Amino acid sequence: MSRLLLFQYDDGGRAAAGYRGRVRDCATRAIAIATGRSYEDIYRALAEQAAAEPAAPRTNHPRTGVRKHTVKTYLRRIGWQWTATMRIGSGCRVHLRNGELPAGRLIVAVSKHLCAVIDGVLHDTHDCSRGGRRCVYGYWTAP
Repeated sequence: MSRLLLFQYDDGGRAAAGYRGRVRDCATRAIAIATGRSYEDIYRALAEQAAAEPAAPRTNHPRTGVRKHTVKTYLRRIGWQWTATMRIGSGCRVHLRNGELPAGRLIVAVSKHLCAVIDGVLHDTHDCSRGGRRCVYGYWTAP
């Protein structure tokens, strides 16, 4: 049995919403995919959340990259729960590969990136698993 996650190209509805160009929108995309809500709804919700926080708008926006705190605040507000898979000094125990994540709809945090994993299938614009070697810091699950 392969340890690699199946990969499904998924832009979270970004193109259908009329957005173009290269951006750092992994949080918006992963949340839209995992929640099943539209890219536009998530984009606007994260923009509002980011605007309510003290960071400079250029460094905390759905187009240029959303801060971890903004994502955490938003996901907690909509009822999602965080499960840490790594602690300081613990080393990597969970990887982005088959059999190491629970079933269901997940928003997975890896180094400098968020992606959606739905029942063992990685949904993203690229295969970010690094051949099953990418360490998972934790994941968000639906209520």
